[in-house]
Amino acid sequence: MSDTTSRAVRIHATGGPEQLVIDNVTVGEPGPGQVRIRHHAIGLNFIDVYQRTGLYPNTMPLALGMEGAGVIEAVGEGVTHLKVGDRAAYAANPPGSYCDVRVMPAMNVCRLPDAISFETGAAMMLKGLTAQYLLKHCKPVEGLQAGDFVLFHAAAGGVGLIACQWARALGLKLIGTAGSDDKCQLALEHGASHVINYRTEDFAARVKEITGGKGVKVVYDSVGKDTFDKSLDCLMPFGLMVSFGNASGPVAPFAPGALGPKGSLYLTRQTLFSHITTRERTQAMADDLFQAVTSGAVHIRIDQRFALTDVRKAHESLEARSTTGCTVLLP
Repeated sequence: MSDTTSRAVRIHATGGPEQLVIDNVTVGEPGPGQVRIRHHAIGLNFIDVYQRTGLYPNTMPLALGMEGAGVIEAVGEGVTHLKVGDRAAYAANPPGSYCDVRVMPAMNVCRLPDAISFETGAAMMLKGLTAQYLLKHCKPVEGLQAGDFVLFHAAAGGVGLIACQWARALGLKLIGTAGSDDKCQLALEHGASHVINYRTEDFAARVKEITGGKGVKVVYDSVGKDTFDKSLDCLMPFGLMVSFGNASGPVAPFAPGALGPKGSLYLTRQTLFSHITTRERTQAMADDLFQAVTSGAVHIRIDQRFALTDVRKAHESLEARSTTGCTVLLP
C-alpha cells in the first residue's frame, strides 16, 4: 500500500489559538497493535487547550486532539477487536485526532454501535468516558446511593450535561453549577435536581441550604482555581473532592492539613487516561457508555460544529466559555 497524505492541525510552539496551523503530513501503514482510521468527526475538549497553551507540556510539533470517530482503513498485526470497514470511535493518547486520517494505537479504539452516529461518537467518547469513571469509579468512602446529593461544576458543558443525565438515571440528586441562567436552565432540562448560577450566587451557601446544612458526599470539579476552596466547604464529613480539570487555571499549592478540620475530607486528582490503561477496561467502560446512550438514558448534545479549517474559532469559543454541550470538528 502507498502512503496517504492527511491534513493535521498542529502547533509548533505553545500559545493562543493563532498557534494552530494545518500541516500536510504523510500517514503510513499501521504497525503491530495499531490501526489506521479515517475520521468523519472529531471531538473538541478542554485538554486540547491545556496542551496548546503548554499547561500540559508536550514535545513540538504537537498534533492536537484526543477523540474522534470514523472508519478503520487498515489493521496492524495483533489487532483482533477491529477489522477494515468497521465504524469506530475513541478517546486516546497520544493526541492527534485533529486530522483526516491517522495511524494510532488500537487499544482504546472501540467499535461504534450502528445506532450511534459518527458525530455523536466523536463528541461522546472522552466526555462520556469521563462521566462514566466519575460516577461509577470515583465514589466517597461511604459509597453513593440513590437519593444522595453530589455537586457538579460546569454542569452545562460537555461532560456536565452527560453527568446530569447519568446521575438522574442512577437516582442521584445532582446540584449543578454554571455561569449563566441559560446554562443553569440547560442543566435542569438534562436532569440536574438543583442548579446554581455561581456568578450571581454563593454556591457554597446555596449547597448548604439545598442539603439542609448537611453538604454533599462528592464534588466533581473541572473548573479548578475559581471553585476549589469553596467546594471543600460544600462537603459533608468524609466527603470526596474530585478534581478533574482546570478550566479557570490550576489549583494553587494546598496544605493537606486543611482537610482535617473540614471533616476529614478525601481529595483526588483524576484523569481519564489512568482508567483506560487496558483494552478490557476501555471496552467495559465504553460498553457502559454505549448502553446509556442507546437506551436513551443519556442524550449527547452537540451544540457547535466547526469545519476542521475553522479550528482556531472553535478554540476561541471554548475558551470564552460561550459553548454548551459538545463541539465537533468536521474534516
